[in-house]
Amino acid sequence: MPRKKKPEKNRYKNIVCMKVTDIELEILNQHAATAGLSRSEYLRKLFLEKEIHVHYEVVADMKILRELLGEYGKIGSNLNQIARYFNTGGERSLAMEEEIRHCISELFKLRKEVLKLAGEVDGDP
Repeated sequence: MPRKKKPEKNRYKNIVCMKVTDIELEILNQHAATAGLSRSEYLRKLFLEKEIHVHYEVVADMKILRELLGEYGKIGSNLNQIARYFNTGGERSLAMEEEIRHCISELFKLRKEVLKLAGEVDGDP
């Protein structure tokens, strides 16, 4: 089956050649692949538009996110109970201070875990 011919205005008749090193070619290929374009399309857009917008699709592990959200919910509930206690005239006690320290500690642990997970996703565009 013969190829469809492109309309005359969309046909590229001129060829531009340039020499690049192996490293430059690899970088070009990576950037074109990241943008989801062929090398020719990538270079054409780069030359004509000066800026190429790349859209990244972030895929999240829903099980881990659910666990993190559950932990944040529990800590938030604990903090609300502590705030309610103090707002209704409750006196400070050693047990209450320990609970506050525990909640703060849990928040720092979760923050560390979230940062670790974000580091796994963080890449070179």
